[in-house]
Amino acid sequence: MKIDILTLFPEMFKGVFEESIIKRAIDEKKVEINIINFRDYTNDPHKKVDDTPYGGGAGMVLTCQPIFDCVNDIKTNDSKVILLTPSGVPYKQKHAYELADEKHLIIICGHYEGFDERIRTIVDEEISIGDYVLTGGEIASMVLVDSVTRLLPGVITEASHKDDSFNNNLLDYPTYTKPRVYNGLEVPEVLLSGDHKKIEEFRREESIKKTREVRPDLLGDD
Repeated sequence: MKIDILTLFPEMFKGVFEESIIKRAIDEKKVEINIINFRDYTNDPHKKVDDTPYGGGAGMVLTCQPIFDCVNDIKTNDSKVILLTPSGVPYKQKHAYELADEKHLIIICGHYEGFDERIRTIVDEEISIGDYVLTGGEIASMVLVDSVTRLLPGVITEASHKDDSFNNNLLDYPTYTKPRVYNGLEVPEVLLSGDHKKIEEFRREESIKKTREVRPDLLGDD
């Protein structure tokens, strides 16, 4: 997979994609991630990429030209263009699996007060990572890339993510490791039994219990 991130602040990404699973995925050529400063595409002699909004109002708005030209330069028939915005579709784990099947993602990070509405005409999808406002789309793009990259074939084992939280609308079951007893807290006996059927049933029950207590909305209980 190839991922191109359009941003005005490429320095923000230093370190984020140079550690852990994403770094290994890049090194093993499971994913190619490019950070593109769309300021480089502006025709403005002063390198401006924003302007005041028509009709008045606070803040500055990203203009069409640099973003249009940047997307047109890198887009192919395999590209899916994503705009990160609070008005986008709420991002879910199911969505991450769908994006992991794409060949090329182009992610546009908004900033300032917003972007010219006409930019939406070159976008395939609008995504929001939550009901809150960030200073820009950079952090949201990091969330998106991390959640998608770990699902790519060969990055981690399928068994490592098939029981993740939010799969089947459930939170993940609790897990334990050595020692068997710590500060008087014991590992549930069933996990030591060796009975895989009972262990699977226990984990399923605990997953449902945890989801009902913490996120009943996932079960439709609210």
